Amino acid sequence: MTTTNVLFEVGLEEMPARFMNDTEAQLKEKTEAWLNDLRLNYDSITTYITPRRFAVVIKQLQSKQDDQEEEVKGPAEKIAKDENGDWSKAAVGFSKGQGKNVEDIYIKDIDGTNYIFVKKFIEGKSVDELLPAFKDIILDLHFPKNMRWADQNLRFIRPIKWLVALNNENVIPFDITGVKTGQVTYGHRFLGGKTVLSDPLQYEQLLEQEYVIADAAKREQLIVNGIKQLEKDKGWTIPIDYELLNEVKHLVEYPTVFSGTYHESFLEIPKEVLITSMKEHQRYFPVTNNNGDLLPFFVAVRNGTDEHIETVSRGNEKVLRARLQDAQFFYEEDQKLSIDRNIEQLSRMVFQEKLGTIADKVSRVTEIAAMISSKLGLDDQELRKVKRAAEICKFDLVTNMVTEFTELQGVMGRKYAEIFGEDKDVAQAIEEHYMPKNANAKLPESVTGAVVSIADKLDTIVGCFTVGLIPSGSQDPYALRRQALGVVQIVSDRKWKLNISDILEQIQVLFESHVKEEAEKKQVHHQLETFFKQRTAYIMKEEKIESDIIDAVLATELKGVSFLFAKASLLSAKRNDTAFKDKQEAFVRVLNLAKKAEPHYLVNQELFVNEEEHNLYKAYNQMKEDYAATLQSQAAEEALEVLGRLVNPIHQFFDNTMVMDENLQIRENRLALLLAIAQEIIKFADLAEINWKQSQA
Repeated sequence: MTTTNVLFEVGLEEMPARFMNDTEAQLKEKTEAWLNDLRLNYDSITTYITPRRFAVVIKQLQSKQDDQEEEVKGPAEKIAKDENGDWSKAAVGFSKGQGKNVEDIYIKDIDGTNYIFVKKFIEGKSVDELLPAFKDIILDLHFPKNMRWADQNLRFIRPIKWLVALNNENVIPFDITGVKTGQVTYGHRFLGGKTVLSDPLQYEQLLEQEYVIADAAKREQLIVNGIKQLEKDKGWTIPIDYELLNEVKHLVEYPTVFSGTYHESFLEIPKEVLITSMKEHQRYFPVTNNNGDLLPFFVAVRNGTDEHIETVSRGNEKVLRARLQDAQFFYEEDQKLSIDRNIEQLSRMVFQEKLGTIADKVSRVTEIAAMISSKLGLDDQELRKVKRAAEICKFDLVTNMVTEFTELQGVMGRKYAEIFGEDKDVAQAIEEHYMPKNANAKLPESVTGAVVSIADKLDTIVGCFTVGLIPSGSQDPYALRRQALGVVQIVSDRKWKLNISDILEQIQVLFESHVKEEAEKKQVHHQLETFFKQRTAYIMKEEKIESDIIDAVLATELKGVSFLFAKASLLSAKRNDTAFKDKQEAFVRVLNLAKKAEPHYLVNQELFVNEEEHNLYKAYNQMKEDYAATLQSQAAEEALEVLGRLVNPIHQFFDNTMVMDENLQIRENRLALLLAIAQEIIKFADLAEINWKQSQA
C-alpha cells in the first residue's frame, strides 16, 4: 500500500485568542472523522494554530481507498419472482440498478423471510479525487463570532488571505471566496516572508525559519521556559496564571519573554488593581517575592525576537505607567466620596429596562436576604450584617475604579467598605456576593456573603423569568445558568435546608406588578423549578452521580437542594445493597401499578374485601405524619426508614389480593390505594426510574 503526506493551511487575519483552542480541537476532530468516513488509513494527524493560521498535516495517508465488495439487499423473493418462478420486473430492475443482471442474484433468509441479494464491487477512489473535498471541512468549522468581508457571502472567523493544500509536492485544487490553493505560505508579519512549500513534513521547520512557531504547545513551553529563566536570574517568584498563559501563547507567533518595572509608589494601590491592570489590560505576569507580596516588576511576552528588547521593555513600562497613574487617581478620588453618596447614584443606573434600576434591585435583594436569613435561623448579629451587606453590596458600581476596571466590582467594594469603616464581615460579603464567578470558582466563605450572593442571584433569575428573559440555546445574556449553578453550589456546599421552591414563590411576589394572572404566575414558577432542576442535574453529573439516580430524585418537588444530594447519595448506595431489595421491589411494584389508577378516584374503606387491604391502608395512614416530618426536616435516611414501615403490608397485600379485580369498583379502589402510597413514595424519589443492580443478584 502506497502512502502520501498531506498539508492543509488556512491563512487569515489575526484571530481572537479566546477562540483558538476550540478551533484547533474542531480541526483535528473533523479531519479524523472525515478520513474515517472515507475509509482512508493514516499514521498520524498533527494540527497547528497561530494567530494568523490554522493547519493540519496528515502523515502517511493511504493513497487510495481499499476496493470493496458490498452485499446489496433487494425485495423479498415472493416479490422478486412471478407465479411461474421467473424473475419479476422488480428483480430485473433491482439488479440493473446495481450494475448487475439477474444471473448475479442469490437468495438469503432473514428472520424467516427470503430476500434477493447481489454482490457489488466498488473500486476505491484515489486521494487525488477525494482530497479537494477538505474544503467542506474548513467551511464546517464553527466559531462563537463570525464576520463577512468585501463582497463575499461567507461568514468566517476572519478574512481568508491564503490557502495551502499539498498532496506531497502537488497542489490540491479548490478555492474559498476566490482564494485559490497553492504552495505559498507566509511567515511572521514583520520578521518573515513568503515561503514555497514542497513537502508537508517540512511545514513546521520552514515556518520556524520565518519566525513562526506553528505548534501552540511549543510556544507555551518557550514562554514558561523564559519565565523560569527570569525567576532564576532575578530571584523573583512569577506565579503562572494558566488562563493568561493560554491567551498569551495565542497572541504571538514567535514568543520572547522580557521584563519591565514600575515605580514603587504604585504598590500603595490595592494589589488587586495592579494585578488586574497587568493581567487583564496588558497581558503581563505580575512578580512577587517568596511571601507573595507584589514587587514593582512585570513579565511580558513579545511577538518577535530579543533584538532591541530593552526598547520594547521601556515602551511597555510607559504604557503600564499611564494605566497605573489613572488607577492611582481613581483610587484617591473614590475615597473622597461616601457609601451613602454612591448608593444615591444607583437610582440612576438601569439594571434592566423592565426590572428597574440598580437601586430597585438592591431593595429587593435586601428583602430576599432577610427572608433567607430568617429561614436559616440566623441570630440578631448575623441578621444585621446580612441586612447591611445587602444594602450596600452594589455601591462600588458607581466608583471611578470599577467604571474603568469592571473586573474589580465587589473587590473594590470590599476595599472601600473597609476604608469607610464598615464591619469586616460586611465588607467581605460585598466581594463574596459575586461568587462563584463560574462553575468551578471559589464559593463565599462567610455566611453573610453566601446569603447575599444567593439573594442577588435569585433576584436576577426570578426577575428575568418573570419578564420573559429566559435562556434559550446558547443565548443567556444575563448569565442566568451560571447564577443558578452558583445558588445550587452554595446551598449544597453549606448543606442548608432551604426550600428553593417556596423561596422562588415568595420572590415572585416582589414582581407581582409584572404578572397579574394566576395562571401565568404558575407557569413562571414551573419554568423556574424546571430551570433549577436542570442546573442541579448538571452539578450531580459533575459529581459522578448516575443518570438514573438523578432522574429519580429530580422527579420530586424542588424543595431542598442539599436534600436532593443526600437522597441521591443514599439511593446510589442502596442500588447494590441486597438488604434493600425487599423494599425496592415493594415500592417499585406499587409505583408501576399506580400508573393505571384514575387520579380523581378516592379510597373507600367500605369497598375493602380482605384484611390485607385494611392493614395496608392503616399502615399508610399511620406513617404519613412521621414521614411528612422527616421530609420537612430533610432527613433522607429517616424518611426512607419510615417508608419502610409499608414494605411488609405491601407484600402481604400483593400476596393475597388481585388488584385488577373483575369488579370495576373494587379494582379502582385498590388502584386508588396504591396511587396514594405511590404519591408518598415519589415525594422521596421515583424509585421506578432506577436500574436496581441488586435486583439481578
